[in-house]
Amino acid sequence: MPHEFLDELQLQRYLRALGVSRREPTLAALEELVAAHLARIPFENISKLYYHRRYGLSSVPDIERFLGGVEQYRFGGTCYTNNSHFFRLLASLRYNVKLCAADMKVPDVHAVIVLLQDGREYLIDAGYAAPFCRPLPRDLKTDYVIALGRDRYILKPQDANGCSRLELYREGELKHRYVAKPAPRRIEDFSGVIADSFRPDATFLNSLLVTRAWEDRSVLIHNLALIESHGADHSIRTLAGRGELVAKVEEFFGIPRMIVAEAVGELRELQEPWEVPSNVSSS
Repeated sequence: MPHEFLDELQLQRYLRALGVSRREPTLAALEELVAAHLARIPFENISKLYYHRRYGLSSVPDIERFLGGVEQYRFGGTCYTNNSHFFRLLASLRYNVKLCAADMKVPDVHAVIVLLQDGREYLIDAGYAAPFCRPLPRDLKTDYVIALGRDRYILKPQDANGCSRLELYREGELKHRYVAKPAPRRIEDFSGVIADSFRPDATFLNSLLVTRAWEDRSVLIHNLALIESHGADHSIRTLAGRGELVAKVEEFFGIPRMIVAEAVGELRELQEPWEVPSNVSSS
């Protein structure tokens, strides 16, 4: 069996976690899977902090730990975890899919999914803390825009090398961007940047970011800010301290507060995830 395929039990557990039934690999079924992943398996670094501090884990959780965390604690993961496991699920469902790398300030520092369906290529990214609730088309003639609350994500037409540039604008200011490259990669190819993401100064060992998204709304806790977006509107509430932070993560995401408290209890500072030093992996 190719290394990327899940066994039948793992596949069924994953689908149950998403709340969807197994279907033939069509575009409609793919859209259901992507929407379910964004709504039910959050982007979050609580599991990264928890597994690292409690078990010394400095790599992507394997599929058993990933699914167990989803089932027991409502965990998800950051880009390497969410996208590498979602890639394996899609491959196991017989989609024509590949795991790919994206450049940020550092080359090959982000993992994304590229999928071919009905003669069209799509970008899928369940690991960017963004409301990408649909597969994003790559065969663009003009910009593809996803707007929610204060944020606008713009996917550009492919460049001469077949790469896709994605830009995040927050309240009109360019905040972050990446360039997704179409060459297939293995999760092992990211071992260096994954190791860097566990350095003491790495962003997601010094901040908290957890978010879940639906087609027209999202909820996000970023350090001591609770941000809810609905359509073009958004609200930001400043949390009183780490105690309220722990309580709100449990309230909005279902992650048990004892787990959250243990994960965030040793954070020395709360960094801005989108302002990443050029030599530090963010995911």
